[in-house]
Amino acid sequence: MAYELDGEIISADSRQVYKDLNIGTGKDLNEYLVSGQRIEYHLIDIIEPGEQYYLHQFAEDLEKAFHHIRSKGKMPIICGGSGLYLDALRKDFSFTKIKENPSLRKELENLSKEQLLKMLSKYPQEWIEHVDQNSVKRLIRAIEIAEERSKSNPDLSTKELPYKPFYIGINVDTELRRQRISSRLQSRLNTGMIEEVKSLIEKGISPERLEFLGLEYKFISQYLQGEFNREEMIARLETAIFQFAKRQMTWFRRMEKEGVKIHWLEPQQDREALLAFLEQNGVTRLK
Repeated sequence: MAYELDGEIISADSRQVYKDLNIGTGKDLNEYLVSGQRIEYHLIDIIEPGEQYYLHQFAEDLEKAFHHIRSKGKMPIICGGSGLYLDALRKDFSFTKIKENPSLRKELENLSKEQLLKMLSKYPQEWIEHVDQNSVKRLIRAIEIAEERSKSNPDLSTKELPYKPFYIGINVDTELRRQRISSRLQSRLNTGMIEEVKSLIEKGISPERLEFLGLEYKFISQYLQGEFNREEMIARLETAIFQFAKRQMTWFRRMEKEGVKIHWLEPQQDREALLAFLEQNGVTRLK
């Protein structure tokens, strides 16, 4: 699409922003060369893996990249990734820049996940609907933000966003998706993903930090620490990715329930069919 529409890609992947996380995040930068033309991309390899990249930073960087691409008369194509990051096209997340509250965090760290969920449920639904409820760290952060928002800080008012997105998804059935996940996992393991995690550990990235950087880094680091053997690591990782993919689809279905129109395309559409679809929907090169 970027090649045909004279566009540039903005990655909406929450882990591709990190340097040195290449195989495990599927950057596949060799694919950004189409018919001898290098496709420009943004928000990939912009921060060190030991640093934390927050949602409000992505929202700010997304807007900068968007305006930069538009200023050149090119088509911005936001691609990926994290459903939450894609939601930055339609929801203002500037409130997430709220600073950490050390005393509140210390208090919350002693609570169980169930207690945190109960506490979070007391806040307005629209404040917490985006929160990953499987992560204790994200629950604590969500409570931290909601507590500050509840003080009616005028600086946290929402702003109008500049985007009018046209959403396209790939309609892959469950069985084919599972097959592709298994095939992709084996390919990544065979092309150095374990060595990539070893390299990160040698550079001083802690197992705790690797766990936060995604499923591949979490399970491979646990394997390298001897918590289980290679076969068990692969089985656990594959199952976790299946579950993650299911949650992603649940996110997209929820977007549709909220009124977002997602145009679902078949996975094997050829170039001509894709171009015809885009033209029918008024998606053409910018004049």
